[in-house]
Amino acid sequence: MLTQSFNKAIDHNIFTTITRAADELGLKTFVIGGYVRDYLLKRGEAKDIDIVTVGSGIQLAKKVASLLPDKPKVQVFKTYGTAMLRHNDLEVEFVGARKESYQKDSRNPIVENGSLQDDQNRRDFTVNALAIGLSSENKGELLDPFNGIVDLERGILRTPLDPDITYSDDPLRMMRAIRFASQLDFIIERKSMEAISRNRERIKIITRERIVDELHKIMLCNKPSKGFILLEKTGLLPLILPELTALKGIEEKEGQTHKDNFYHTLEVVDNISKNTEDCWLRWAALLHDIGKAPTKRFDKKIGWTFHGHEFVGSKMVYKLFKRLKMPLNEKMKFTQKLVLMSSRPIVIAEDFVTDSAVRRLIFDAGDNLESLMTLCEADITTKNTKRYKRYHNNFKLVREKIKEVEERDHIRNFQPPVSGEEIMKTFGLKPSREIGIIKDAIKEAILEGEIPNNYDKAHDFMLKKGKEIGLEIQA
Repeated sequence: MLTQSFNKAIDHNIFTTITRAADELGLKTFVIGGYVRDYLLKRGEAKDIDIVTVGSGIQLAKKVASLLPDKPKVQVFKTYGTAMLRHNDLEVEFVGARKESYQKDSRNPIVENGSLQDDQNRRDFTVNALAIGLSSENKGELLDPFNGIVDLERGILRTPLDPDITYSDDPLRMMRAIRFASQLDFIIERKSMEAISRNRERIKIITRERIVDELHKIMLCNKPSKGFILLEKTGLLPLILPELTALKGIEEKEGQTHKDNFYHTLEVVDNISKNTEDCWLRWAALLHDIGKAPTKRFDKKIGWTFHGHEFVGSKMVYKLFKRLKMPLNEKMKFTQKLVLMSSRPIVIAEDFVTDSAVRRLIFDAGDNLESLMTLCEADITTKNTKRYKRYHNNFKLVREKIKEVEERDHIRNFQPPVSGEEIMKTFGLKPSREIGIIKDAIKEAILEGEIPNNYDKAHDFMLKKGKEIGLEIQA
């Protein structure tokens, strides 16, 4: 009965072709890892398939490609003895079964040919060591030397071998453990958690790009807080994102305390994750309060303050992205801008909503206004039901006001109704400081509601402002 169910797992034309190729080459072949795990967890059809064969993975890949109707190109990675091909929407990677040994200062293993058992021994977790036979002689047979199927049923992540060796050999596996625990909602076995803590300093040999790749995957989980709490508990987080752990803790002075901004931040990330799959918007939520640690002060009259934390935090975003070798392009600028503006809608929501404040919000946020509003609504983490409802009602009023003002004043992607060229022509000017003064004055007048956002009123205002600063109209 079990064999029948596992035959169903490989009921796809790609596996039929791999079986034929393996049989023709006389290679014992298996599908292993994530595909098998996700099938057993009923997580939907995986698009990444890992094939291991006792022999040459490159030879098998080329044979499979030759048998497929679309004759896909095979990418060969000779250094690692692997090959990969794309077939329709699938990405299939082939590797020869191998055993590995490691040196202290590198996660790149010394590789030798090995048996399927050697290959399963080198896997990171028991649930990723599950293999299903693809050769005719063992087709549909499950090979599970570490009781991975039991760990799947119990929702436990456990290493096949000694976890200290597993994590020390390849420290990226510590990040992968936390990422899988977050994605699958699994528990990391106690011995494994302790081994991660003991080996946490080894993460320093991993490239920042690989670490960030795992952080992105944690960030895109349904509940990212689980991953960040595990990173903090194991001591990895201060080595990767010390700006976050600096927010942890509650300080008391003269009977006054502030909230724990670390756990508040994680609540905000979870909140925003219910409403967006935009990874960079989630990053903005994670970093929106990082300026609070360096700006925290105690004032005897008003208690704890974090003055200017948005500005300081936005500067920290650039340094953090640069340190982790994250992109310093529009993605960084988007994250930085949202951190800088993260309190603006909150201030407007708490005060009487004026047209002027809303116009400035629309102007400054530009195309990022909806993302900013989504972030600020996620920032409401109060457990007081009345306050929670009041804050959300206030944001609803702000949204209505934004719509009303935008329809009337067209502030988003604002372009001055009067161009610099027209100002120069009107007053007979060459490029000069006066042009900027007049343009800024027109913009301020529109944002303050002194004049509507149209050409005629802006032109009249230009003439008036020019006269004020001593310019003469040219005939």
